[in-house]
Amino acid sequence: MTGDSVETTAFTDEEIAAGEALFRRPWQFQRSVPTLEFLPTAAGPEIAFAGRSNVGKSSLINALVGQRGLARTSNTPGRTQELNFFDAPGVALTIVDMPGYGFAQAPKAKVEEWTGLVRDYLRGRPTLVRVFLLIDARHGLKPPDRDVMELMDQAAVSYQAVLTKIDKIKPPELAQRMTATADALRLHAAAYPELLATSAQTGSGVSELRARIAQLGAS
Repeated sequence: MTGDSVETTAFTDEEIAAGEALFRRPWQFQRSVPTLEFLPTAAGPEIAFAGRSNVGKSSLINALVGQRGLARTSNTPGRTQELNFFDAPGVALTIVDMPGYGFAQAPKAKVEEWTGLVRDYLRGRPTLVRVFLLIDARHGLKPPDRDVMELMDQAAVSYQAVLTKIDKIKPPELAQRMTATADALRLHAAAYPELLATSAQTGSGVSELRARIAQLGAS
């Protein structure tokens, strides 16, 4: 990736169809994990969603599965305080909604507790095949995002940036944001060289994200 080019992928019709088929299944909440001792046994591949509080993680997960209330959404940042696991019958892949970081309306000690949980999970989960790092398209990368990127570099955890809320900004600004984000990502060893852009509200980019997740689940 360079400042003049943002790497994207043109998915085939078959790849899009595979993603749509995966998320037509009835996804369900499996469990919440407050500490690592409650983690489910590592079995099939897991993909996780990380991002700053209020970046739209829960909304994007709900858009992916086509189920409005699967993941909790709130106007109050920091509502996701545990690792939340989701699965579907007959699917080896597990989705993990991670606690938001950066800002949360909660006591400092509680925020530090969630942060430690996230760090420990990233460092020690052998079945974690990729983290989708959600970036609010209106604001771009912030210092807390860069801290998490450094952590995933150190842990050699593959992660991929996904811009959210792209319906909230104009196309020229989105293009600039994508280029700036790509420039930052190419400096990180564990970053996957592809940037996705999504809107949970309009559905833009959701099919492409489904296709990428389906590929990870099949690998």
